[in-house]
Amino acid sequence: MERNRVFDEKDSAVSSGNQDIADESPELQATVELRTQAKVDSEAIEKVADTDELDHPYGMTLEAEEKWEAREAEKERTRERRRTQSSLREQGSRVSAGRRATQSQRAFRERAASVDPAFDPTTDPREELERDQVAAVNEQAERIASEVRESGTRAAVSRRLAEQVHRGKSVLSASVAVTEAERRRPGTVVPIDELEAVSRTEVSIAGRVEELWDPSHPSIAQVGLVADDTGKTRVTVWKKSNAPRMDEGERVRIRGAARNWYEGRVSLAVTRSTSIHFPERGRWWE
Repeated sequence: MERNRVFDEKDSAVSSGNQDIADESPELQATVELRTQAKVDSEAIEKVADTDELDHPYGMTLEAEEKWEAREAEKERTRERRRTQSSLREQGSRVSAGRRATQSQRAFRERAASVDPAFDPTTDPREELERDQVAAVNEQAERIASEVRESGTRAAVSRRLAEQVHRGKSVLSASVAVTEAERRRPGTVVPIDELEAVSRTEVSIAGRVEELWDPSHPSIAQVGLVADDTGKTRVTVWKKSNAPRMDEGERVRIRGAARNWYEGRVSLAVTRSTSIHFPERGRWWE
């Protein structure tokens, strides 16, 4: 009887106050071996994600997949940035090469036009001007050619004037700019009163032999004054130049004379690299 009473008390305890203990599900916990293996698998997956071997992050953890997507996005941004920079560099190189080619072609045309005014490989800028502009350009070109350059180059001067007028300059402004440029051009005849302002060591002048006197040194062949409409300058002809002799009163054109100073004033010396021409010499009808 006593044993039966004990069993009844146990059954009532289980069916009443200890119901929560009896219904509680068992807690599942990973063993040490399982936790270790999971960590190894996760690190292996992330290590594979750091390489380019996967096209899609199958089998990755959420954290590894986010890292993979961020890395792929950064790689794509880097590739796009490199493509853009490469395209910009190529475009800049093409523009620079085109600009250099244009400048070289223009320089060649200018040199060719200075020798042969008929040389015209491109469209003449004068064709783009109005009729009154062309007339003004030709008038200024005639004046510049007569004052600065030799005869026969008016077409080249007119072309340079037309180029500047076509770019938007007035005829007067273009005339001033072209005149200064022509006077600075090597081989251009320089007015004698502008010899001091010229920066070149060799210059060319045209004028008339005003006076000659006896040289003061045996190495000098001739010495005298050459004058034009703007002024006069002392010219010394050295014997080593083997230059033809000048006569008083005749016109002379001296090319490539060395510019120097004598008693505080600019003077010219005829050397071996200098050439002397006499435009009126040999004209029998005069």
